[in-house]
Amino acid sequence: MSSLLQDALPDLTDELATLLRNNDELDLVEQVPLLRLVDRCCCGDDFCATLYTAPKPKGAYGPNHESISLNPSSGHFILDLVDRKIVCIEILFREDLRSKVLQLFPQNLVDKRLLRSGRAQ
Repeated sequence: MSSLLQDALPDLTDELATLLRNNDELDLVEQVPLLRLVDRCCCGDDFCATLYTAPKPKGAYGPNHESISLNPSSGHFILDLVDRKIVCIEILFREDLRSKVLQLFPQNLVDKRLLRSGRAQ
């Protein structure tokens, strides 16, 4: 699956753009409508709805990585940037978005905790 954030989650697109604009991150505001959804986080935490807009690295993002914490009215958003490009939208404690993310990426429903315990196949 690879669709634009604005098509898949228009409310999130608007919310991110507003929060970035309020933080004077105008270069990032311009990126939001063009973000392509690549995958979601499979950590298994029931409060996580993190989305990747670039392939997840095998290790750390590297020296040109920075994070920007945003303050939505509920939950937490943290944007991971590499060379000032949004590569990940960490979405925490937002059940309204989590349910939509799980619908967008149903193939990733295996919980990593189950994989570590050896109970998943």
